[in-house]
Amino acid sequence: MQAASRESYKVAAERLDSYVRGAEPSAVASTADAILSVATLLRREPRLRRALSEPSRSGEDRGALLGDMLGGRIGADALDLLVSLVAGRWSAPSELLDGTERLGVEALLASADKAGELGEVEDELFRFGQVVSGQSALSNTLADPVAPVEQRATLARELLADKARPVTVRLVEVALGGYGGRSFTGALTRLVELAAERRDRQVAYVTVAAPLSDEDERRLGASLSAIYGREVSVKQTVDPHVLGGVSVRVGSDLYDGTILRRLNETRNALAKR
Repeated sequence: MQAASRESYKVAAERLDSYVRGAEPSAVASTADAILSVATLLRREPRLRRALSEPSRSGEDRGALLGDMLGGRIGADALDLLVSLVAGRWSAPSELLDGTERLGVEALLASADKAGELGEVEDELFRFGQVVSGQSALSNTLADPVAPVEQRATLARELLADKARPVTVRLVEVALGGYGGRSFTGALTRLVELAAERRDRQVAYVTVAAPLSDEDERRLGASLSAIYGREVSVKQTVDPHVLGGVSVRVGSDLYDGTILRRLNETRNALAKR
């Protein structure tokens, strides 16, 4: 987002935090769902996106337009948050869509946080991503941009039935819709990171040939926390192809100590002789 859009989103996000403090988790989840439904509408209606972000119209006028459209169709809390969002200045209609999606996602994460389930939601999102990436047919089906989102969401709901919390399922549906213009896998990864950020944690993606023990994972997390100055949420991927050692990615930082990397470096060095 450009500067004006970031500032407009910040105002709405602060309003969301204020609302969440006095609301029940179930109410926050319902508000999140309403906001996300409006994001879906904005994605489908480019003319509406333009009208609600038109810089020549006052923020009050844009808020009134949204209120006239949605009054009585969504809850008062969701409408209040959305009006505060569109009343800001947006650098582009697409950034208003991104802001609306982000606000809905943050509301969902806040509802899980209030319920004491945010850590579990973060883990469930990551594990589902692991399951999908490990089955090429399933991955291709869920990521198929030609198939209707609702069709793919129905499959995801069936796979997650009785295995994940409602907030997790809803976030998977958001990822299937291409959250932030990303691929399904990219969107799922970003949602895992947003869940961690809400818990003031950094995500470390760890690839190993065999699962780390709980103690080894704890020690690795503690070492990374000391390096980055904040708690680190370790996400393990087991890949026998790396043969041994550990690869760790935190943000744009990559620490690759796998045997596979060393073999490749040796092979490349020999090839240059």
